[in-house]
Amino acid sequence: MTGPNARPSEETLRDLLDGRWAHVRRMLRERLRGELFAPVAGLGVEEHRERVGKQLKALSATELPGYGFSSEYGGADDVGASVATFEMLVCDLSLMVKVGVQWGLFGGAVQALGTEEHHTRYLPRIIALDLPGCFAMTETGHGSDVQRLRTTARYDPASEEFVVHTPDEDARKDYIGNAARDGLMAVVFAQLISKEQNHGVHALLVPIRDAEGSPVPGVRIEDCGLKSGLNGVDNGRIRFDNVRVPRNALLNRYGDVAPDGGYSSPIENRDRRFFTMLGTLVRGRISVAGGAGNATKAALAIAIRYADTRRQFERPGTGEEVVLLDYRAHQRRLIPALARSYALHFAQEELVGALHDGSTGESPDEHEQRELEARAAGVKAVATWHATQTIQVCREACGGAGYLAENRLPQLKADTDVFTTFEGDNTVLLQLVAKGLLTHYRDAFGSLDLLGTARFVTGQFLGAVIERTAARSLIERLVDAAPGRSEDADLYSRGWQLRLLEDREKHIIEGLARRLRRAGSEDAAFDAFNNAQDHVLKAGRAHVDRVVLEAFVAAIDRCADVETRAVLDRLCDLYVLSLVEEDRAWFLEHERLTPSRAKAVTEAVNTLCATLRPHAVALVDAFGLPDEWLTAPIALGAEAARQEQRRGA
Repeated sequence: MTGPNARPSEETLRDLLDGRWAHVRRMLRERLRGELFAPVAGLGVEEHRERVGKQLKALSATELPGYGFSSEYGGADDVGASVATFEMLVCDLSLMVKVGVQWGLFGGAVQALGTEEHHTRYLPRIIALDLPGCFAMTETGHGSDVQRLRTTARYDPASEEFVVHTPDEDARKDYIGNAARDGLMAVVFAQLISKEQNHGVHALLVPIRDAEGSPVPGVRIEDCGLKSGLNGVDNGRIRFDNVRVPRNALLNRYGDVAPDGGYSSPIENRDRRFFTMLGTLVRGRISVAGGAGNATKAALAIAIRYADTRRQFERPGTGEEVVLLDYRAHQRRLIPALARSYALHFAQEELVGALHDGSTGESPDEHEQRELEARAAGVKAVATWHATQTIQVCREACGGAGYLAENRLPQLKADTDVFTTFEGDNTVLLQLVAKGLLTHYRDAFGSLDLLGTARFVTGQFLGAVIERTAARSLIERLVDAAPGRSEDADLYSRGWQLRLLEDREKHIIEGLARRLRRAGSEDAAFDAFNNAQDHVLKAGRAHVDRVVLEAFVAAIDRCADVETRAVLDRLCDLYVLSLVEEDRAWFLEHERLTPSRAKAVTEAVNTLCATLRPHAVALVDAFGLPDEWLTAPIALGAEAARQEQRRGA
C-alpha cells in the first residue's frame, strides 16, 4: 500500500492525462487566457450570448475550428484534436456548446452526410464562421425516437425541389442551438418522401435566415428563452411552412433522389441505412462525455483545494481546528469521485483514439463501428451522470461558499445538468448498450424488432460477450493470474478486480437473455423487454464499469514513473472497490462476496481515502485547469494559503 511519503509527479500525471493530443491541450491553456475567456458570473441572457459570440469569433480566426475537417477544404484531418478542443472549453460551457453546434454538429453533419459538392460549397464557410448553422434534429414530440420524426421533405419532380414542412406542433424543431439568434442555415432531419414513398429520415440543408438576419419566407423562429443554464447558447424553435429547397440540398452520401424522383442508396436496408447515418455523428456524443468530464474536474479542483485549507471544529487537546479534508466523511465525499473522474478520463481517451483512427484509416468494419457507438453511448451516460452527482457533492462540500456564483459551482451545476439528456437521453443510451451486448453486434444492430432480438439471443453462447477494449494482452494476463476462488484473493489484486467486474457483466447479460427468451410474439417481446428495463439498464452499466476499469489499467501500464504509478494504482483500487461497495447488494445477493468480505471492501475504501488524501491536491492540479478558468476565490485563496504555508516551512 502506497504511503503518504510517496510523491506523484504532477508533470508526469499531466502528461499522462493530456495523452495523445497533449499539444492541443497545452496550446489551449495558453490561448484561452485574458479577459475575453475568463468566466464571468451573473450575465444576463443577451449579454451572455453577445460575449459567447465574440469568443466564437475569436476562435474562428485560429486553426482550432478546422481540426475536424478535411484538409481539402481548409481543415486538418484531426478529429481527435477537435474533440480535445471541445473538452477544454471549460472556461465557459456555453462557448463549449456553441463550438459543438457550429463545428461539431452542423459542420460535422455536412462533412459526414454530404458529398463533394456540399463539402466544396459549404465547409470553408462553416470553418471560417461565415456560415453559422444549426443541427435541427430534435422535435417537440420526438427526441430520442429520431426514426419517427414528423417533419417531412417531399420531393416535387416538376420543380426539382424538396418541400420541407412542419405538419403539427409535435413536429416543430425544438431546443435547436444557434437557432434563436445566429444561425443562417440548418441541417434539417426529415422524413424523405418521393413518388409517394417514405424512404425514412434524411438530412437536408435549409436556409433559415437571410444575410440581414431575418427569417426567410416560410420559416418561423422562436427563442426558447431563459434556461436553467447555458444561457450563452441561443436555443430556438423552428417551424417550416412548405419551404422549398433545391434537390442538391439533400445531404446525399447515403441516399439520393434523381431529377425524376427515383430514390437510390448504397445501403438497401432502411433500418441499417438510418443507423449508419446516425453512426457517422457519434463524435457529438463522445464530445459531450469529455466536456462533462472536464466540468467535473473543475468542480473537484475547487472543492478539494478548498477542503485542503478550510478548517472546522477543534481537535481535542491541540487547540487547532481540523482541515476539512482530514475528516474521513469529507474524504469519502470527494476522493472516490476523483478516482472515478480519472477512470472516466482514460476511458474517454480510448474512445477519442478509436474515433480518430476510424476516421483517418480505412473505414472500420461494421462490427468495429457498432462497438464504438455502443461504447460512446455508455461512457456518455455514465460520465454525464457522474458530472451531475459529483458537482452537487462538491457544492455541498463547500458549504455556503459553494452556493456563491463567484465560486463557479452553481454555474457548473446548471450548465451540465442538461448533458444527461442531450446527444441522447442517458436511460435510452444504456438500453442501446445492453441491446448491442445481447445481439453481439449482429448485422441488424439497431433494429427495433424486439421479437427478433429475443429470438436471436436464444441458443447464443453468451459467455463470449466480453470483448477487450484496451491493452488486451495485459488484461488477459492479469485475469488469468487471479486466484480461482474469489474469497482467496487479495482485495487489491488487479486480476481479481477485473474478473469480478467481468463476472458481474456476464451474469447480468445471461440473466437478461433468459428473461427475453420467454417472448413468443411481438407483443410478448415488447412486454418482456419493458418488464426487464431494470435488468437492461443494469447490464449496460455493468458493461461500462468493466470497460472503464480496463482503460484505467491500460493507462497505469503506460506510466513509467514509479511513485506516480504507485499512486495511480491506489487510485484505481479506489475506483473499483468503491464501485463494488456501491453495488454490494448485488454481489451479496449473487454470492460473489461474503458478508465479511463486503465489510472488508468498505474498510479498504476508508483506507484508500486516507492513503490518497495527501495526494488529493496534486491529483486535481494535474488536470491542468488554469486558475483563470476556475476563478473561484475559495480555490485560488486555498492555493495562495498553501504557498504561504510552504514558504513558512
